[in-house]
Amino acid sequence: MKIAMIAFAVAAFASALTTVATAADYVIDTKNVHASINFRIKHLGFSWIAGRFDKFSGTFSYDDKNPDASKVKIEIDTTSVDTNHAERDKHLRGADLLDTEMFPTATFESTSVKASGPDKAIIAGKLTLHGVTKDISIDAQRVGGGKDPWGGYRDGFTGTTTLKLADFGIMRDLGPFSKEVELTLDVEGIKQ
Repeated sequence: MKIAMIAFAVAAFASALTTVATAADYVIDTKNVHASINFRIKHLGFSWIAGRFDKFSGTFSYDDKNPDASKVKIEIDTTSVDTNHAERDKHLRGADLLDTEMFPTATFESTSVKASGPDKAIIAGKLTLHGVTKDISIDAQRVGGGKDPWGGYRDGFTGTTTLKLADFGIMRDLGPFSKEVELTLDVEGIKQ
């Protein structure tokens, strides 16, 4: 009985090591613009203002057999905010909104990934924006993965979340319809 229990424990440990060993590490392909961080916020309740961050970098690990072991880490250059309107972008960088002089970077690091369906997961993690760190969750979906034309392997995901500006110390009153911003992250990673 004791030998059977030890054998079972060894087999379980070996299985766990195999699972960890098969997780692949990826670098998000921002060099060739195969990734984007986009946002939108309501304008007076009549329409949407859309924008993006042009400069960011990140990594993730992913194992399709054990998606809960995945990890994500992203760093965003907040000075690269772009809404296709120079004056508005200058205002967004200002002290009453993103305050990019004081807080030139935002970061996200996952704390857990939980599968929520085929190729779907909830990514929980800590977002630091405007000098404030908060727990957020991202609804993520795998877009696809496979060999690329250059002999590498890629995996792609999309994720969405909604942030309350006040939660991150952004107190500028933009009107009753503009208290939250929606984020969409589209990432394509190159397997390392």
